[in-house]
Amino acid sequence: MSEQPQHSAPETAPAPVRLADALAGFDQLWSPRVLARVNDHEVRIAKVGGDHVWHVHEATDEFFLVLSGELRIGLRGGGAERTVVLGEGASFVVPRGVEHRPSSPEGAAIMMVEAAGTLSVGDRHEEVPDHVDATTGHPLA
Repeated sequence: MSEQPQHSAPETAPAPVRLADALAGFDQLWSPRVLARVNDHEVRIAKVGGDHVWHVHEATDEFFLVLSGELRIGLRGGGAERTVVLGEGASFVVPRGVEHRPSSPEGAAIMMVEAAGTLSVGDRHEEVPDHVDATTGHPLA
């Protein structure tokens, strides 16, 4: 018989977070905030505008959900290139190992789910411009 996992006391559970409040707590673009941890993954939110960098996450998929605005995700590999366009409420998973570049000409708010500790610019990337924060995510304010 397998051992059952131990659970924390209810009073140690984190407080609920209102998404609107979390998004209102920061203005920096391309600088994700960790909304929650779920097992070994993080739910991150970010405000985005302009172009990110072409990059690859070799060992983990990356889930995107557009909260507001429009997000474009350029994908390339094997000599081919395409762009996925996501409007509000749309989601997309970039598979591990696929080179990609998120962008948003008009600006957007997004949610991402990825393995905890994943660097926002991936394992391989082009030169990171000043407007992109190379981070594993910042705590909410």
